[in-house]
Amino acid sequence: MKCPFCKHPGTQVVDTRENEEGDSIRRRRRCVSCDKRFTTYEVVELRMPQVVKQNGMRSEFDEEKLRTSFTRALHKRPVPTELVDAAIDNVTQKVFAIGEREIGSRQIGEMVMKELLKLDKVAYIRFASVYKSFQDVGDFSDAIDAVKNPRRRQNEKK
Repeated sequence: MKCPFCKHPGTQVVDTRENEEGDSIRRRRRCVSCDKRFTTYEVVELRMPQVVKQNGMRSEFDEEKLRTSFTRALHKRPVPTELVDAAIDNVTQKVFAIGEREIGSRQIGEMVMKELLKLDKVAYIRFASVYKSFQDVGDFSDAIDAVKNPRRRQNEKK
């Protein structure tokens, strides 16, 4: 750590303290050259992966876009906000847990569909109709049949 006063590269840590939440560390340092003291803070920096869209464009992961997707699918559905927040947290944690620098938007869409299926079947169908670009009534019928018969849904994945 360079001294901010004289730019000398040598400093000593005089005191170290963790904050109350345990998510950062405060260090008092002393420059070995000019003997001045200063404070530094260490915090964990977590980076979400970049989202690779179907057209190849990349963008930052945006939890608000995720929330918008859930909100649109669940519009006027009797699902408590706490459950929606938990579902969004689940998707966010799964995206982060993958540990890659990039993730496909399709992968995120599949995660959202799984969470919506747990929350509300109508919301699942709404999201699936946009996500899978349903072309006609038959697509809706197939999706409804898959929701009614979970074994069929598992066979479709194979």
